[in-house]
Amino acid sequence: MTAVSLFDARSFFEKALLHGVRHGIIPPEKVAAINADAPKGIVQIARYFGSEFLRPELEKAKDRMLNLISLYLEHSSGGDVQKAAESLRDHSLLSRSKGGADMLKALIAMPQTSHFGMSDTGRFADRHIPLLATWALRPLSDYQQELAQRSQVALVMEAAIWLAHALGLDADDLAEAGPDAEAVIRTALLLHTIKRTQMPDWVAFEKMVMDWRKKHATAPQALKIATPAKLPTHLKPTVEAVRQSVVSDLPTILDTQVPVRKLFAHTPAFMGRYFWVEDMVSEVDHFDRSTSQAWHKATGGHQDDSSLLTLFLCVAAGAAPKTLLTAKAATALLRKIRKTGLKPELVGAYIHNHAPEQHQADYLSLWQHFIEDALPTLESDHAHVQADALALLRRECHVTD
Repeated sequence: MTAVSLFDARSFFEKALLHGVRHGIIPPEKVAAINADAPKGIVQIARYFGSEFLRPELEKAKDRMLNLISLYLEHSSGGDVQKAAESLRDHSLLSRSKGGADMLKALIAMPQTSHFGMSDTGRFADRHIPLLATWALRPLSDYQQELAQRSQVALVMEAAIWLAHALGLDADDLAEAGPDAEAVIRTALLLHTIKRTQMPDWVAFEKMVMDWRKKHATAPQALKIATPAKLPTHLKPTVEAVRQSVVSDLPTILDTQVPVRKLFAHTPAFMGRYFWVEDMVSEVDHFDRSTSQAWHKATGGHQDDSSLLTLFLCVAAGAAPKTLLTAKAATALLRKIRKTGLKPELVGAYIHNHAPEQHQADYLSLWQHFIEDALPTLESDHAHVQADALALLRRECHVTD
């Protein structure tokens, strides 16, 4: 024999109503009230989504009302027609329709994405009405699937807000910054590991990673990433999943072969994966300090014109940058210049890349005035001019015997 399965195409509302009537749960007077309320509900729904004066709109409104009632009854009763029939008996038909609409409004107001900058306000608004019109015709299975997805997104965002609050940021701060919630959680877990209590800017974040590389580059497994002990229980599975991704990232984060900024700002897999507070003032100040330190190292602390011209001339000649030359080194530099020539344009790039910004124009002017007059003498291969070239270096640059 071949087994035959029957498919019941009736809406859940119809099933519950028929069950209630057959089993005496819903009395005749309640059926009459349902019959009286149904046309009112259809007109209200047609008016809400379009017009109650057009037959196609009324037909669609009827379908929407039946589906909204079914959604609410099946969801609230867990699919139990007995409980659904009792709900129809104890409450008005319009309240069951409103219950279904409220379910969908709450669903639509839930976040679809874990990006704070892209998430909605959390409230149903008039702009959502077209979306509600679509959902009002979709089955419970679609609702349940979407609810599960959005509920998970909501948990990720809730966890990010909870962790960020412990680091001095609130939900408004995150909405303004617009990071992904998982990025906030990852950074928060890193900070929890070293007991930091404030969300870092880029400068502090970079320093933290560089410090870790010094200590743990050869043994990433020694860096233990843990979750906060006071984390609410319902958020623990969500945070644990993100924690595992941080553990997987550690070998890459601690890899000294990749510069920290390149990894987090220019590597596609890591761009936006971690969060830090954007503080342009701090970054500019850090850049200025770093530039000043690098310039001080390049010049040896010598900022006089003779030392700077010596440095610039070495750069233009393709020699090792120095601010002081012995007579022998100066002679060797002149031989190199006569052999391979000078590239004065290299000095402009060197100043731009290394000198403090507030001094760059002055340094460039100093170099240009010097090289315009000195270039013919420096590049000349006539014997009598070579002595003049050395005398020029002694006069303008820093040459010692």
